[in-house]
Amino acid sequence: MQKPLTQSKIVDLNAAIDQRIQWKLDKNERVVFTNGCFDILHLGHVDYLEKSSLGGTKLIVAVNSDRSVKELKGPERPVNSEYARARLIAALGFVSMVIIFDEDTPLELIKTLQPDVLMKGNDYNVDTIVGAKEVLEYGGEVLTIPLVPDYSTTGIIQKLKK
Repeated sequence: MQKPLTQSKIVDLNAAIDQRIQWKLDKNERVVFTNGCFDILHLGHVDYLEKSSLGGTKLIVAVNSDRSVKELKGPERPVNSEYARARLIAALGFVSMVIIFDEDTPLELIKTLQPDVLMKGNDYNVDTIVGAKEVLEYGGEVLTIPLVPDYSTTGIIQKLKK
């Protein structure tokens, strides 16, 4: 039986490098990179990822590992496992590749994959986006996207606890 499409979009670092090389060879491909925890997928995430995808022809989404989410968000997080979060992100048609990373930041991934565009929400600016300096140095772009107000995983969790 063939692997489901959502699983085939989830790759390890070696497969990501191979795929990125292929996309680089095709001059028509413009690769966008973004990252996040995406713990409970909600409208804010989908809107952000869909808008990110419009910045190019391929969208790579780096998902924080369970360990790194716990480190960033606290001992009660993540709510969903890295596998579940990656599968949900991969199910979005406009996502081309999902890679799980265990480091505190995606800097090494960004330096390795060298996206044409690095995308983050506008709760960041170019000075605070991890990897922005490196992307700009090799001629890539760094862009921010307006976030949908009042949507956050933390907010959803707080509502559920009430």
